Amino acid sequence: MSAEQVPNNSGSGQQANQPFNQTNQFQQQGAGFGFGGMQQALPNATAVLVLGILSIVTCCCFYGAISLVLAIIALVLAKKDKVLYFANTGFYTESSYKNLNAGRVCAIIGLVFGILIVIALIVFVSVFGFEMLSDQEALKEWVEQMQNQQI
Repeated sequence: MSAEQVPNNSGSGQQANQPFNQTNQFQQQGAGFGFGGMQQALPNATAVLVLGILSIVTCCCFYGAISLVLAIIALVLAKKDKVLYFANTGFYTESSYKNLNAGRVCAIIGLVFGILIVIALIVFVSVFGFEMLSDQEALKEWVEQMQNQQI
């Protein structure tokens, strides 16, 4: 009996000479599936999604620094998992790849928000000076003056 043929134990005593991959028409053999024929989720897809969402949520905390850090970490993990997914697409689930892409998009949005906040902070400091940030009363007086000029 060759390696491609399997015995048929149907009780009739006859052996089937069918190739192994034709015995079960619904299961692909050798398609790169994980243990037991099950596809696996990408290892960092959920982490990328959570970090991407947190990068958007925290864009106003600590002048956008937390958002930048979370977004950069999410993008690095997303790049690694994307390479992993394209190396063997049959081994990983499509839903985990979609979560990876959603997290990547959220991380890009969080990164852009964080960069915009840092740019706004730089502009504010260059126009008004660092003393204006540390002195709340001076900032309040300046805002009131600007409001009175517009009326």
